[in-house]
Order: sequence, then C-alpha cells, then structure tokens
Amino acid sequence: MIPLKEKIKLLEKEEIILALMECEGIQARAARKLGITERMIGYKIKKYNIDLREVVKKIGSR
Repeated sequence: MIPLKEKIKLLEKEEIILALMECEGIQARAARKLGITERMIGYKIKKYNIDLREVVKKIGSR
C-alpha cells in the first residue's frame, strides 16, 4: 500500500501535468486553472522534475 503522502504527491504531479497539457505548456494559464500562483507552479515543476519539453511533446502527439 502506498502511503497517503506519496499518493497526494502523485496526484498533484498528475494534475499539474494535465493542466500544462490543457494550457499548451503555458505555465501562467495552467497556474490560473489550478488556482495557484505562477511562482508556485514553477516551484512544483522543479519539485516534481516535470520536463516541460516532454509535456509539449505529448501535446503535439495528440
């Protein structure tokens, strides 16, 4: 069983990636969509090692 803290981290990372994909990789739009600041989304992108190039590639492959 995965600890609750890990599940929350995974969910948060997935939601950030989905928001970035829906907003075509534009962090400011994704932050607004999630109800957080641009600074906070930047912090979380670094925290979770989200590769924006990979997100953009996923958008292009849809």
